[in-house]
Amino acid sequence: MSPSRCGAAVSILPALLLLLSPASAFYLPGVAPTSYRDGDKVPLNVNHLTPAESERDPQVRSVFSFDYYLPEFHFCQPPEGTKYEYESLGSILFGDRIQNSPFELKMGINESCKAVCGKQTFPPEDSKFVNRRIFQDYNINWLVDGLPAGQLKKDTITEEVYESPGFPLGTIIDDLPVLNNHYDIFIDYHEFSQDKHRVVGVTVQSSSSADAKEIGDGVALCGEGTPLSLSESGDTDVVFTYSVYWNPSPTPFATRWDKYLHVYDPRIHWFSLINSAVIVCFLVGMVTTILFRTLRKDIARYNRLDAVALEDLSGTGIMDDGVQEDSGWKLVHGDVFRPPRSPMLLSVLVGNGAQLFMMTGFTIVFALLGFLSPSNRGSLATMMIIFHTLFGFIGGYISARVYKFFHGEAWKQNFIYTPMALPCLVFGAFFLLNLFVWARHASGAVPFTTMLVLISLWFVISVPLSLAGSWLGFKAKGIHEPTRTNQIPRQIPQASSYMRPIPSMLLVGVLPFGAIFVELYFIMRSIWFSKFYYMFGFLFVCFGIMIMTCAAVTVLMVYFLLCAENYHWQWRSFFTAGASAFYVFLYAMLYWVKTLSFTSWTSGVLYLGYSLLISTLFFVLTGTIGFLATWMFILKIYGAIKVD
Repeated sequence: MSPSRCGAAVSILPALLLLLSPASAFYLPGVAPTSYRDGDKVPLNVNHLTPAESERDPQVRSVFSFDYYLPEFHFCQPPEGTKYEYESLGSILFGDRIQNSPFELKMGINESCKAVCGKQTFPPEDSKFVNRRIFQDYNINWLVDGLPAGQLKKDTITEEVYESPGFPLGTIIDDLPVLNNHYDIFIDYHEFSQDKHRVVGVTVQSSSSADAKEIGDGVALCGEGTPLSLSESGDTDVVFTYSVYWNPSPTPFATRWDKYLHVYDPRIHWFSLINSAVIVCFLVGMVTTILFRTLRKDIARYNRLDAVALEDLSGTGIMDDGVQEDSGWKLVHGDVFRPPRSPMLLSVLVGNGAQLFMMTGFTIVFALLGFLSPSNRGSLATMMIIFHTLFGFIGGYISARVYKFFHGEAWKQNFIYTPMALPCLVFGAFFLLNLFVWARHASGAVPFTTMLVLISLWFVISVPLSLAGSWLGFKAKGIHEPTRTNQIPRQIPQASSYMRPIPSMLLVGVLPFGAIFVELYFIMRSIWFSKFYYMFGFLFVCFGIMIMTCAAVTVLMVYFLLCAENYHWQWRSFFTAGASAFYVFLYAMLYWVKTLSFTSWTSGVLYLGYSLLISTLFFVLTGTIGFLATWMFILKIYGAIKVD
């Protein structure tokens, strides 16, 4: 790993402190424009090669990205040597490996058929490797002035022309892979002021030519006609060439990213969002109406019976202890606050879920307000890591409050397990999956120094904040239980079929998933198809709908559970809302079958592993929402009745 990448990773720690400074509060990284005069050198940086869909095959065949200067590709290197550009922590985690290039671009000066470097010789084993990448439809990714070089495409539904990042490494002609070794670079520039220009668009048309030759002094002869096919039985000589064409454009710098931010199937997106919003509003309204009307009658009747029982001192026994006339959820008032099984585990999960909830909410809000510009690569992942680190305090506090409510006594273990248990599981799974990426020599493998940075953020910032939150949570006044708990547990009647754990969880868990599954499609497409995700307005609405759905359906299910005289609501509420993660994982498997077509088992292992990891985190997040909503509901209804 180069020193520049090490420095970029290590500099994350002081960058966290700089976030608090007033100067950085008004600066959005990656959006500061750069103006060029005629003849000024415009940097062209190269990034990793990524799998993509093509017109020939709309499916993605791999999940691995490869370094641009991987020796098997034999791409020309700069005379001064390769250097890594500064990358954020999120950019490194997502596999970006941005480096300098030998391409010379000068503002406003057209170039025709220049040789990138001398002749490159591909041995058979390298030709086989590159041909396999061509069959898998790999894309080359360049950056010109921070703007992705792409290719123009047309939406088959809206017929809108948009720019898709990346351009093909090669093409398939008559079932034979051919390497694209010539690049026509078209750059749009906007005249900001007199003799000052800004880059506002970059497209590349790549082609293949077996007749390309280098004449000398960077001048080449760009042949046309015969495609270049790499032989897998002998050496193949290749000359890489390029041309540059500058075009004035009325597009201002502020809107140069608009052509990349294309909405796929906008009518379906809007229809599904409105449909989900209408359904959840109807669901929440129905649940609220039913619960309020029913609970108001129940509470009034219970309190009236208690008042009559206090006045009836004749000893008839009809109102003895006020129990004979009790029914429904009041019958379990002496057991409803009984601590559940494994209170430590539940409190730790709820604490971590609260931390994930705060991280997700703040990240979406920051992105919605425009603080996470797409020009600042990896900013979304970086902010997620920073927020998760800082909200360790919330995780420790909530975990301690829940554990104290459960009358837990092993407070030292709670202090340690909260910041360690789930992060250790996630980091262990991430490290194991990263070994598969390392084994494939892919650029997506997270460097060892970046691993150290993540561990440092975890132990230096997140763990101390979690310990401080846990300490304050235990020191705070405990939450009052409105009813006393009986010494002898009440016997639970046999539940009906639909109220048993698994059927009820599967029945209720599908509703939160139904609120997000359309947005989940666009998120997965951006992850596995290397697309930009920017529809944070839709995501914000879907996140709110998911919260309301999780809370409403879980509260309703627990109310039915209590009416059936089952007081084990703690774990049931967590698993009921968390069951939506099961449908998220099933959707990921369906997405694999319908959209992805992996050609190696390692790609399948990586996809399956990350799908399980994401589903686990989603289970903790939604389970926490369901538990906290039910907890408040239980305290409210049992605090409203009079019990001796």
